[in-house]
Amino acid sequence: MDSLTQGPTPPASTLALALIISSQTPVLLLDSEIRIVAASTTFYRDFKIARRCTPREKLADLGGGEWKSPKLAKLLRAIAGGEPQIEAYEMKLVRPDEPDCLLVLGAHRLDYPIDEGEVLLVLTVTDVTASRLADQQKDELLREKQLLMKELQHRVANSLQIIASVLLQSARKVNSEEARRHLSDAHHRVMSVATLQRQLAITQESEVALRSYFSELCESISASMIPEHSQLSLEPDVDASIVDARTSVSLGLIVTELVINSLKHAFPGGGRSGRIAVTFRSQDSGWVLTVEDDGIGFPKDSTRIKPGLGTGIVEALAGQLDAEVDIADAHPGTRVTITHG
Repeated sequence: MDSLTQGPTPPASTLALALIISSQTPVLLLDSEIRIVAASTTFYRDFKIARRCTPREKLADLGGGEWKSPKLAKLLRAIAGGEPQIEAYEMKLVRPDEPDCLLVLGAHRLDYPIDEGEVLLVLTVTDVTASRLADQQKDELLREKQLLMKELQHRVANSLQIIASVLLQSARKVNSEEARRHLSDAHHRVMSVATLQRQLAITQESEVALRSYFSELCESISASMIPEHSQLSLEPDVDASIVDARTSVSLGLIVTELVINSLKHAFPGGGRSGRIAVTFRSQDSGWVLTVEDDGIGFPKDSTRIKPGLGTGIVEALAGQLDAEVDIADAHPGTRVTITHG
């Protein structure tokens, strides 16, 4: 008979075997030939193995043969021979009349042998089927949520464009110059939000690359608000900065608002050619966003100018970003600088 099943057992061996058998997690004690020396009660229970193994039964013969894995046996023999332990070997357990299980196995060589000179391995078995299924369902729900959010944002953007069209038509019909101006301002503002909304539908990542984001944003603004591109250009110049999604939303709103202000005030009448430049640069302590035009610039009597709604929106958004707003005469044109840090 085997040395582990006959004669008096040394106290250390008794303790080691007792720990294996009473373990609350599925665990096996194997010899160098991948035969079972001891197994925990939870191993038999969790994997529905009705009988206990006979002394030194091979792992491959356990149950209905579902534990027969040449690759696993090769890995275990390598560990017995001195190779590094395995911590997360995945194995699919296929059993008749039972659902398949996805297992994560860990194995290491026992530093303190029960019998002098004998090589023993400890093999732990974790059933991760339920957790992997839960993760898969969670991922599917997140994908579904993202698709729904993207569809919602597209619908919102379309609705905003419809509202903007109605406002523009109303502006053309009214006789009052003041009412026409207010309706036109409302049209531009709704169009700016619609443009940003479309960009948000495209950008779903937690981090946003500003170069592509601002390029697409400027293209959308130009397509929707600049009637003659050969006469007036909107040019982004952005470095490789990456910001979080929340910051990108505020920056996008600031850019659209400042561009609208330039289109409205820097090039009045629609007959003047020019250029609007959007520049963003990261610095060691923060970043600088600049929107500059080469339009008519400040009026001669600039003391009479009252800050409009657009200026208030930009200042509020900059305040949310802990940034400062500076408006200066660019000779020609106007330069608005947003500085953070």
